Amino acid sequence: MNELLWILMLLLNFCSIMLCYRLWGKTGLYVWIPISVIIANIQVTKTVELFGFEATLGNIVYATSFLATDILNENYGKRDAAKAVGIGFFSLIVMTVLMNLAILFEPSASDFVQESMGTIFGLMPRIAAASLLAYGISQLHDIWAYAYWKNKKPAASFIWLRNNASTMVSQLIDSVVFTLAAFYGVFPVEVLLQIVLTTYVLKWVVAAADTPFIYLARRWSIQGKV
Repeated sequence: MNELLWILMLLLNFCSIMLCYRLWGKTGLYVWIPISVIIANIQVTKTVELFGFEATLGNIVYATSFLATDILNENYGKRDAAKAVGIGFFSLIVMTVLMNLAILFEPSASDFVQESMGTIFGLMPRIAAASLLAYGISQLHDIWAYAYWKNKKPAASFIWLRNNASTMVSQLIDSVVFTLAAFYGVFPVEVLLQIVLTTYVLKWVVAAADTPFIYLARRWSIQGKV
């Protein structure tokens, strides 16, 4: 059942990001970045079993942020992609501060969400710090690598090659940095290694699956539809 839901979530995320781009163009991608970063950092607090392995949620929606920056890099340039990363940083910091401030409020006698909010968002400072570190390092690498491969043969002739060459290395960096920073000391070492492996494999699948969508985004840009 989890596997079917994961595939459904994958399709929903891709359709959502492309809808944002088709409706609002470059602005739509800037809108998607904070959506993906915030949702990913909430979903990542939940661990599930996928394809026989233990993994954290949030991998799909987080991985789509790389698709967004790659589309920006491809169609508009390195500077616009870097701007999107900055928006992601700001969104995550503000969300973490505001939600942890909300937890400090004394709940009324009729309140029933304080404990749940504390459980989820109480983890946010460490999760957010780990996410900011991993997000910054991996996204900056992705932007640099995409621009680099865009001007190097044979990747200069093939969008799919530069898209995957940049994203798949960036996703590995992100998986290792985030898992160690967020969960070291929380889970046993063997679980950490499994999370790194499964997280990267799942992100690798998402990165490979997003290739048709970057071609579609490129076509829309050339045709002046966005």
